[in-house]
Amino acid sequence: MVDFSEILKKAQSYRAEMSQFLRDMIRIPSESCQEREVVLRIKEEMEKVGFDKVVIDPMGNIEGYIGHGPHVIAMDAHIDTVGVGDRRLWTECDPYEGKEDENTIWGRGGSDQEGGMAAMVYAGKVIKDLGLEGEYTLIVTGTVQEEDCDGLCWQYIVNELKLRPEFVVSTEPTSLRIYRGHRGRMEIRVETRGVSCHGSAPERGSNAIHKMADIIQDIRSLNENDAADGTEIKGLVKMLDAKYNPLWKDAQFLGRGTITTSEIFYTSPSRCAVADSCAISLDRRMTAGETWESCLQEIRDLPAVKKWGNDVTVTMYKYERPSYTNLVYPTECYFPTWVLPEDHVVCKSLVEAYKGLFDKDPVVDKWTFSTNGVSIMGRYGIPCIGFGPGAEEQAHFPNEKTWKDHLVTCCAMYAAIPLTYCKNVDKK
Repeated sequence: MVDFSEILKKAQSYRAEMSQFLRDMIRIPSESCQEREVVLRIKEEMEKVGFDKVVIDPMGNIEGYIGHGPHVIAMDAHIDTVGVGDRRLWTECDPYEGKEDENTIWGRGGSDQEGGMAAMVYAGKVIKDLGLEGEYTLIVTGTVQEEDCDGLCWQYIVNELKLRPEFVVSTEPTSLRIYRGHRGRMEIRVETRGVSCHGSAPERGSNAIHKMADIIQDIRSLNENDAADGTEIKGLVKMLDAKYNPLWKDAQFLGRGTITTSEIFYTSPSRCAVADSCAISLDRRMTAGETWESCLQEIRDLPAVKKWGNDVTVTMYKYERPSYTNLVYPTECYFPTWVLPEDHVVCKSLVEAYKGLFDKDPVVDKWTFSTNGVSIMGRYGIPCIGFGPGAEEQAHFPNEKTWKDHLVTCCAMYAAIPLTYCKNVDKK
């Protein structure tokens, strides 16, 4: 029997300690591939509160262990952040010093997503204090490079460390809702080739920028068009229709895919010459039923791409940036869609824990953005679910903040989930 009231009471008693720990992490700049110092600070806190084992792996991720039972459960927070951007927009606080009042903590990483780490570490303390260890081993992971390449850390954890938990709780911000999926994404590069000539007689050459302009218009059509029978370039909305997608119900839950032209590059001998190459980057968000193959082919099938034939190439980017430990773990920039069924034992267990702690029904929804779940469940089929402090709209935003009550709520949830899950899964 899980004593939810005692768990909540104990989590509330660590409100100040969690707040201080989060402030400490915020003070340490930890952009992707520069996480070493914040990892060491997390190790210090895990050891202080009594984790059974703490390991920093060769990629630089940190794994803290509690318990020795047969059911292996993981909870994950990425502990890298994006940069601060234009500091003039940080009008309420210094991004690294931040500030706090009775209810709120400001600073880069507050919501995205070092607040999740603070709550997880103190959930470990609650488990130890109340003797909640049972038929499970809990692994609390602080993962690196997520902002650069979401899920790469978990590719390493699964493939190299051979850790394959029964499920993973992502502590990305959810506004205290339970999130059971999100759209996937991929990074696509489109290149056009031309022939340079003098700008005074452009007809003598072949302008790569003009070719790309045609293609960009077709790409816009994918976002804007409907999927009617007479529409030549059918919009991405088609994947919400059973006619085009057997997974249309999941697609309707997650939302339609999108495509964004995010960067443009060119080469030319001079400003008075015709461009001989042009390239664009595309951010492609994928709903259920879409794959990297289907998304690449969708671009290759555009009328403008076919028009320019061999002068166009469509490829997927690769990621090969070294971690702070100098480990390079190459991967393609493909981050699969995932969705956990609402009737899955993991989802039911989180709903039960939430009701037991707070005496009300939770909101069950999904993220707009992408998380490490793209590898955990998207690549490897390990059930993944989200519950985290902070708000999605605070991510990457100037004057980023989170709320102290969120830390307490999440700490209680993380402490209650393992035993609740074990009770439910052992019934099956």
